[in-house]
This record gives sequence, structure tokens and C-alpha cells, in this order.
Amino acid sequence: MKKILIDLNIIIDFLNKRDDHEAALAVYDKCVKRKVKGYVSSHEITTLSYFLEKEKYERVKRNKIISNLLDNISVLTAHEEILRKSLISELEDYEDAVIDELAINEGIDYIVTRNLKDFKRSRNKIYTAREILDVV
Repeated sequence: MKKILIDLNIIIDFLNKRDDHEAALAVYDKCVKRKVKGYVSSHEITTLSYFLEKEKYERVKRNKIISNLLDNISVLTAHEEILRKSLISELEDYEDAVIDELAINEGIDYIVTRNLKDFKRSRNKIYTAREILDVV
């Protein structure tokens, strides 16, 4: 089974029905149906909670969304070595560098993101939600 690391922007796309939310939801659906093994980084979960709170989601609704994600996607946690390697990454954005390093460390097949340009120098295979649907 292919393993994909889902960037937070994909999750927010389908939750907030942003551009290309149908493809983002289809990627998540593949995780729910166990067609692929989906992963997120732990810091993405806490950041998602922050965004949901900022968007005025009530606590019960926020918790339900996060619980659903945790039921269907595995969580990767960056340890000190990952965080240090990310500091010297070719990627400009530190958060993206952490995701990139996590993917390498965990043997992830693909990273799925809306922001391909942020991962130009990634050592991983990077796809948009729409693109990954043709791959997995």
C-alpha cells in the first residue's frame, strides 16, 4: 500500500471547501477506504486546531474533526534529529522542511500539497491532490 503524507493545506481545502476541495476530499476518502496509508505530522494537527478555532468552530466541532482525522490518518512526530536536519534543508520554509524530512525518515512514497513551489527542492515525490489521484 502506498504511503502519502498530507500537507495541512489539503486538509483545510476540503474542510473549508477551498479551490480544488473535491480532489482534496477524494485523497482523504482514499485514506478512509484504506486504498492508501495517509499520514500527517503532529504539528499539523495542533495547527489545524488553531485554524479551526480562528474560524470560530466550536470546541465540540473542532474535536470531532480532529478525532475523525486521527481515526483515518496516522500521525508522525518529529524528533530532535528530524528537527535539526530540517534546519539545513534545501527548502526555505522550516515547517515544509520538517514535513519533507519526516517523509524521508518514514519511507513515505509521496507528499500531497497545494503548494508545489514550496517543495521545489524536496527529495520526495510531490503532488497536488488532483495529481495524486492519478498515481494512487
